[in-house]
Order: sequence, then structure tokens, then C-alpha cells
Amino acid sequence: MNLSKGFVLALVVTLLVLSAMLLQPFIQYVLGAVLLAYVLYPLQIRLEAYVSPMVAALSLVILAVAGFVAPFVVILATVVNGADRILQDLNTDPGQIEVVESRIEELTGQEVDIAGELVSSGREIGTIVFERSTQAFGTITFHLIGIALALFLVYYLLKDSDDLVNWLHRTVPLPMDIQRDLYGETNDVMWGVIFGHVSVAIVQGAVAGVGLAATGVPNAVFWTGVMMVLAMVPLVGAIPVWGGAVVYLYLTSEPLLALGLFVYSVVVVGITDDYLRPFAVDRYAKLNPAVILLGILGGAYAFGIMGLFFGPVVLGALKATLRVGLDNWSRIDESEVS
Repeated sequence: MNLSKGFVLALVVTLLVLSAMLLQPFIQYVLGAVLLAYVLYPLQIRLEAYVSPMVAALSLVILAVAGFVAPFVVILATVVNGADRILQDLNTDPGQIEVVESRIEELTGQEVDIAGELVSSGREIGTIVFERSTQAFGTITFHLIGIALALFLVYYLLKDSDDLVNWLHRTVPLPMDIQRDLYGETNDVMWGVIFGHVSVAIVQGAVAGVGLAATGVPNAVFWTGVMMVLAMVPLVGAIPVWGGAVVYLYLTSEPLLALGLFVYSVVVVGITDDYLRPFAVDRYAKLNPAVILLGILGGAYAFGIMGLFFGPVVLGALKATLRVGLDNWSRIDESEVS
């Protein structure tokens, strides 16, 4: 290696390290943008047959934002209405709070003043919020910047997708047929992981919805759909819905149903999520369930929330690279010599 090649290599390594340092604070948003752009890419290709790439990309970004915001607003409004209804029920029955207090005393042996605790807790929360307002403002600003960055990345990844693909073909020092084979297997793994997570989310939401319907929770069908959507969000899942349903049943004087729903959700729904996900991803991604489970758990620790998606993809891409590389090793050597 001569001096010029050594300098170029050192410069590339240095810039790669600096670029990684720049991306690290927003890595979750960058990975999320890559995942969303990957999912929307087939739609981008179809829309480009009718409109320009810029219009197609902008339309898909607006559609993605609307698809997230609209369900969030509906869910939030439903939760607020449900909470307001519960509060009205408690207000119309002054003895309801005393009943809850007496049950807590029976279980714990300690007297509890719910109204007083709520007032004091509200004061403490107000004090904490005031003291940490600057920190909270910084955190909110950071996440808003991250969301804006992710949307910009999605837009440009879609708009310039053809240029990006052509750049990869020109930059990767492999014959074109080997590149297509490698990209094809990686693409299969990526879609397999996505379909696996989606299918498990649908099953998990449906299983949890059976528990809601069996215990008489209002609007069980609606909340089942909500759980299917939330189950696609890593580390969130259906817990907020069935957990809220457990609290609702307890506050409406149905402690046995609340306990039954809690046990059912923890055991049955938990098993659905923990054990079905690796096998579902294996069904589409053609990876061993043990490898998928390692990718999911390791990815969560290595990359955070988005690692639940990208962990199995990294291991799948490694498998594809080893297979394609070893099968074409002699050709790679010949191309290097030539």
C-alpha cells in the first residue's frame, strides 16, 4: 500500500468515525426513518409512474404523518371520554371512593385517603414540573428535532431512492450479479422481520381482545384494534390498553374480573408476544428462531427500541453475506486481481 492509498484509507476511517458520532444522538430516529422509507418504497415506485418523485415522496410523508396522528387523536379522545365517564360515575356515587379505600385497607392493612393523596401528589408533581421545566423543555425540543429529522430523511430517502440504489451499485466493489443476490437475500430478511412483527401484533391484539370481551370491557372491538396497532410499537405493546382495562374493572367494583384479566394478559398475551414472535419472523425471514430471539434481545440493548427490528436484520444480513461471499469467493478473487 503506497502513501496515497494509506492516506485515503485513514481519511475514510476518520470520517466514518466522525459521521457515526454525529448520528449517534439521533440513531433511533435515523433507524426509524430508514425503516419507514423502506416500507413506503414500493408505494413510491408506483406513484412515480403518475407524478414526479418529489410529489410522490411528499405525499407519502404527509400520508405517514396523518396515519400516525389521526389514530393517536382518536385513541386519546376515547381515553379522555372514558376517564371522564369514570370520574362522573365516581362523583355520582360519593361512597365509591370510600369503598375503594376500604378495599385497599383490607389488602394492605393501612388507611388511605385517596382525595388527600391526589391533592398532595398534584402539588408535588407541580413542584417537580416547575423545577425541571428547563430539562423537560430540552428533552421535548430534542425529540421534536429528532422527529423533524426523521421526516426529512424519509422524504429524501424516497425522493432520491433511485440515486441511492445506483450509488450503492457503483460503490460496492462486487460484480453486479453478486450484489443483486446479496441485496435480494437482505431484502427478504427485512420484509420477513417486518411481516413477522406485524402478524404477531395482529395475533397479540386479537388474543388480548378476547380477554377484554370476556370480562365485559366496553368497546372491546375498538380497543382490540388499538392493541393491534400498539403491539407493533416496540416495548409498548398492548399493555397500556389491557392495563387500563384492569384498572377500569377494579374501579367499577369488579375485582375478580380485574384479577382474571390481569392474569390472562400477563400469561397468555405475554406468551404470545415472547414465543410467537421468533417463530413468526422465522416463517418469513427464514432464520432460526434462536437467531431471531438473539437478534431481538441483542438489538434492543445495542440499538434501543429500533433494535427490535434491526437486530434480526443484521444477523440475517450476516448470514446472507457469508452465503453469497463463500459461494462466489473465487469470482471475488478474480475481480480483485483484474
